[in-house]
Amino acid sequence: MSPTAAEHLDHIAAVTARDRLIIAQARGEEVAMQHTGDKLGALRDAAHALDATRTPYALIGGVAVGIHSGAPRATADVDLAVDSRADRAAILEAFTAHGFRLVGQFAHSINFRHGSGEPVQLAVDPAFDAMIERAEPIDLGTASVPLVARGDLIAMKERAAADPERRKSKRLRDQADVELLRGDVPDPDEGW
Repeated sequence: MSPTAAEHLDHIAAVTARDRLIIAQARGEEVAMQHTGDKLGALRDAAHALDATRTPYALIGGVAVGIHSGAPRATADVDLAVDSRADRAAILEAFTAHGFRLVGQFAHSINFRHGSGEPVQLAVDPAFDAMIERAEPIDLGTASVPLVARGDLIAMKERAAADPERRKSKRLRDQADVELLRGDVPDPDEGW
């Protein structure tokens, strides 16, 4: 039996938390595990906020890569594409009502921090609107969240990897994500 979307999200959150802890320990910093955020809770609350405003959206980014590929990978935040015609004021109000704090607003994104500390980024780009329409819902227990289609996620990642304005480390991660989505999933038992 294959894992549910919620189980994939739990694995991704665990990998992220583990990596944050290892990095902090290696740097001599102290990080309590409870301060690593709650990806599943943040995603569910974001879904409830967006549903309350009737804003079309889809799960994208590293969490979506993990769900589609079955290979959890650490990711700093939860990314959602939001319809470019969405009412930003209504979104801000709904997210605040659902326990989020606004941390930044830009031409193509709105950044929040969930009550657990988990960062949530809303990407607002007309190029994503058709992809949002094609997204299929996944069940997260107390919420259903539209997940961007694998082919659309590959296109998004290829576009991001080709963006010269993007930081090189992010472009390389995007290229690796494309390979994961195409099926080049590592086996922990394989050799070099």
